[in-house]
Amino acid sequence: MSKTFTCSQITKGKVDCAEALVSKDAICFYLVEPETGIVKERNHDALGKCVVGKILIMPSGKGSSVVQLDGLYKLMKRDNAPAAIVVQEADTVLVAAAAAMELPMVHRVDPEFFQEVQTGMKLSLDADAGVITIL
Repeated sequence: MSKTFTCSQITKGKVDCAEALVSKDAICFYLVEPETGIVKERNHDALGKCVVGKILIMPSGKGSSVVQLDGLYKLMKRDNAPAAIVVQEADTVLVAAAAAMELPMVHRVDPEFFQEVQTGMKLSLDADAGVITIL
C-alpha cells in the first residue's frame, strides 16, 4: 500500500523508484567517498552508509559552497551521487550545489513523512509535481 505526501520543489526532476537513506545528521558531500559513495564523516548518523542512487533524506546540508559543490561534483562524475535529496530545512549552499549538479531536491514535506520514512523503503519523488510516495 503506497502513501503520498506533498512537498515543494527546490530543483526539478523525478525519480521513479529508489531506496531511501534517512540521516538524522546534516551531510557534507565533501565527507562522502567519491569512489564508493560511502559516508566517511566520524560520529555521523550515516557513517559507513552508501548514498549512491538513494533518495537522501536529511535535516539540511552543511559545509561551505566549495566543499558541498566539489563533493557532489566528484560523486556525480563517478555516477555515485544520490538520486535525489529531501531536506527539512533548505540551506542556500546545498540548494546551489543541487541546482548546479541538476539533482532533484525538495523541502516543505508533510511532517508525517519524516515520521514514517525509514532507510531501505522504496520511494518515488516528483519534484515538478511536488509529491513523494512511499511505495
